[in-house]
Amino acid sequence: MNVKNPVNCKTIPIPLQFQQFQMPVPKPEETALSALPSFGFLFDIDGVLVRGKTPIPAARTAFRKLVNSQGQFLVPVVFVTNAGNCLRQKKADQLSHLLGVPISQDQVMMSHSPLRMFKRYHEKCVLVSGQGPLLDIAQDLGFCQPITIETLREKHPLLDAVDHDRRPNVLSPSAVELPKIEAVVLFGEPVRWETSLQLIIDVLLTSGYPGNPYHHENYPHIPVLACNMDLMWVAEAQSPRFGHGTFMVCLENIYKKITGRELKYEALMGKPSPLTYQYAEQLLRGQALHRPWHRPIHTLYAVGDNLMTDVYGANLYNRCLEENSRKGSSSRVQAQVSGGRGSAALSQDSDMDHGWENQLAPAAAAHCRSVLVCTGVYNPHSEVPLETRDSITGAVFHGHRDFRFDPGLVEPDHIVPDVDAAVDLVFQLENFAPN
Repeated sequence: MNVKNPVNCKTIPIPLQFQQFQMPVPKPEETALSALPSFGFLFDIDGVLVRGKTPIPAARTAFRKLVNSQGQFLVPVVFVTNAGNCLRQKKADQLSHLLGVPISQDQVMMSHSPLRMFKRYHEKCVLVSGQGPLLDIAQDLGFCQPITIETLREKHPLLDAVDHDRRPNVLSPSAVELPKIEAVVLFGEPVRWETSLQLIIDVLLTSGYPGNPYHHENYPHIPVLACNMDLMWVAEAQSPRFGHGTFMVCLENIYKKITGRELKYEALMGKPSPLTYQYAEQLLRGQALHRPWHRPIHTLYAVGDNLMTDVYGANLYNRCLEENSRKGSSSRVQAQVSGGRGSAALSQDSDMDHGWENQLAPAAAAHCRSVLVCTGVYNPHSEVPLETRDSITGAVFHGHRDFRFDPGLVEPDHIVPDVDAAVDLVFQLENFAPN
């Protein structure tokens, strides 16, 4: 079985385990064409629109079909990226330049965007890890007292001892004492992993006072909120590169090796978390309200290049939507914010205020369809090992520890060569013909 690219009629082979999941494209005469959208796009960025800083050629072609002559979008579009190293406006400006169409920051969802809803932590002193303008990002999200790893290292120079050249020769007392750190926020992969790993462990094992001795009985530890669980991502290199998920694997295993206990997450954000997709759906509906479309969004099409994040997340959210439909009413997606295994419960405090739920509109779409492109992490020509040819097994699951592996969740509804073919496919599925 092959999927045909409606533009250039090239075909790509579809692995056997995905063939039964290809949905039929309706014939044009079966349904009247519509100029008003009842669907929206959720586009991944890396591997779908760009590789590193290089645009994927099909991207500009695709987006010329999505805007009118005035540069206005013809359908609701949100860019859902697991990146978290910049502000939304900067990412919107980058996309506008790369795609040749105007993108607003309200169309961009970073992995950390849902943190705006976690107001419980906004007044607290939090340690932030990652790279880029961390303080600007944290403050833009509402955090009033963020502290970076570098600041913590400056205040406690004896803690960072792996690199001998960075050890202090002369110790000088800190003029300003840091307040108790009450939460850790992981925005993305840092630059000096050994420093970040060491200082985060120090904070967790001292209940927020990293200069103090370890106390293993302090469990559960202070809250950890993590964004972006991607084990790997695609840039200009020929093979995928380490992502923040790899850093999290290191942190989790070091913590468990030292304490014998599991590292717990207060929340996990970014794909494939259902929270991310519900937040993105809310952004799509917000766009639709400001345009004269007057049709509810019925179907979300999530276009991505990674089976373990883009496809898994879209399919998991689709299950949540179907469960809502079976209950007969729209509701907030109650799928755990953190994942599926239970070790990362939403709350470690019995009196946890779930205020974030009240800021998130109920899920209202009927379906979330996964569309896999072949320009990034996924390679349709790679060989599947014989023992896993009939079904993908947990041995090759690259998702996060706290998400249950389910072979059905990594099987896309559609596989297409690139994002341009994805747009054409969706227009056909929806019988959409913009004026």
